[in-house]
Amino acid sequence: MPTAHRTLSLVAALALAATACAQAQPSDAPQGGRLRALIAQKQAQAQAAALPTGVQRIADVPYGTDPAQRMDVYVPTSPTTGTNSLLASAVRAPVIFMVHGGGWRHGDKAMGRVVQEKVNRWVPKGFILISINYRMLPDAPVAVQERDVQAALMAAQQRATTWGGDPGRFILMGHSAGAHLVALLNARAPQALREGAWPWLGTVVLDSAVMNVPAYMRAPHMPLYDDAFGADPAYWRALSPLHQWTAGAPPVQMVCSTERADQPCHQAEALARHVHSLGGRAEVLPQDLSHGEINAQLGLESPYTRAVEAFMGSLDAEVARRLP
Repeated sequence: MPTAHRTLSLVAALALAATACAQAQPSDAPQGGRLRALIAQKQAQAQAAALPTGVQRIADVPYGTDPAQRMDVYVPTSPTTGTNSLLASAVRAPVIFMVHGGGWRHGDKAMGRVVQEKVNRWVPKGFILISINYRMLPDAPVAVQERDVQAALMAAQQRATTWGGDPGRFILMGHSAGAHLVALLNARAPQALREGAWPWLGTVVLDSAVMNVPAYMRAPHMPLYDDAFGADPAYWRALSPLHQWTAGAPPVQMVCSTERADQPCHQAEALARHVHSLGGRAEVLPQDLSHGEINAQLGLESPYTRAVEAFMGSLDAEVARRLP
């Protein structure tokens, strides 16, 4: 069937499914978010990452009851049996925990630019990569999204050994809105640990411009940030990694685009100075790449990828051993 016909068929099928679901549910049921999550999932499947030989995807592992609360787990497989090769190892694997972007409103865990090159590079080296979905605007405010990310992290840590992973060797990673969410979770790490999370090694923040939310919101900005953060300065502070940073938080590396007009490197550098003042570790990695390229090209052989790997390897000897 021609591509155009397939696309039209997919759209028509999604529309019919949405209509049928809406008619089958009571009018006061909170179906909008569930339908959007299902439609986004179907759309993402059409552009999902192509897996290299020797990698298995365990799809849509639930960490909550909402259709958006799902994660994909990528593991290396044995060339002879096709099964998870990590399960036979005496040393549990490090885990890269990825959170997609999309303006806190769009995006999907399976999209190629989110996972393609990261899976291709790191899973064959003996890492597990977990990519999560989470509830999004307009149904879930950003504060709820952060709670979803923490819930997914805790569920992944609890199940890590069943995939051959080490619950104590997680590295958080996120791009754009997902970068803000992992930075915020990292900033409040002591609280997450009190609530049951395992300590994680560190966090890689891929091009977020809102490390200091109040400063960003007081400057000229795009309307999508008003949708995310509203107009209440107290809410801005509550969702600001800089203002929420707690002494003892894990190390952070902030990759930032030098091509963006809103200059995310300025925010990254300000957060790094604040972290240093509290005795913590923070690095800034400026890149002459666009916002999207910072996500899509991570994992390709390049000085950029190697710089991120140098940070990752500095966090743990076993991580470093798997990154020759």
